[in-house]
Amino acid sequence: MTLAYAQGVTQSALAAGATLVAVAFAMSTFERWLTGRRPYELAWAVALTLFAAGAVSLWLGAAVGWSIAIFRSFYLFGAIVNVPVLALGTIYLLGTRRVGHASAVFVGAVAMFAAGVAVSAPATPITHAARLPQGSQVFDVLPRVLAAVASGGGALVVLGGAVWSAWRLRRTQQRRVWANVVIAVGTLVLGASGLLNSVLGEMEAFAVTLAVGVSILYAGFLLAVTPGRHPAPHATPAAAPSRPDLVESGRRT
Repeated sequence: MTLAYAQGVTQSALAAGATLVAVAFAMSTFERWLTGRRPYELAWAVALTLFAAGAVSLWLGAAVGWSIAIFRSFYLFGAIVNVPVLALGTIYLLGTRRVGHASAVFVGAVAMFAAGVAVSAPATPITHAARLPQGSQVFDVLPRVLAAVASGGGALVVLGGAVWSAWRLRRTQQRRVWANVVIAVGTLVLGASGLLNSVLGEMEAFAVTLAVGVSILYAGFLLAVTPGRHPAPHATPAAAPSRPDLVESGRRT
């Protein structure tokens, strides 16, 4: 077994594991939305589905080699549209439904525009099919600007929502505060692939951070929707029994 073959097997296994984690959590979150019809759960389910689509693209690239079509799919789902939809869940969770609906229209329009750009943008042929290429090696400016603005803007919304909820709800809804903090940590983990490139290969870094980050996100989702335990009410003390001599005295009078 050559080193390149062993590396390819490892990359495929990690990408497959990240795909299964994202798919399982997406299905679970969608099932919760079907039960409660809460809009932030639907946004989270869609975001996890997009993460799963990015993981599938990563899996295909690791298993069969990177092509322009696979990289377009990976770039769209894994670098552009997923974090804004995740941020939409934060807006629905912390804001009014009216603001959430307006934000959903905006995010949907951006996603459709980004899909058109990702599909039709000129691309440079990929020379090393066994390696995950950088966006600058394949695309010109516009797709990369979309990825930077969408991911950066979405992450700022998630992180800002965590800080705002920590301040506004610090005394009344601490569970929701911690839920947003955990979601923010998951978002940071998902954006940490570049830091791991010096330790792991690029595909390994994306697969590891995707699986770990999605798991943390799901933990934050569960924390947000699971009701906290309320202390049991204190039992009302029973009335003290009347003294027989006082009762008898009352009857005589």
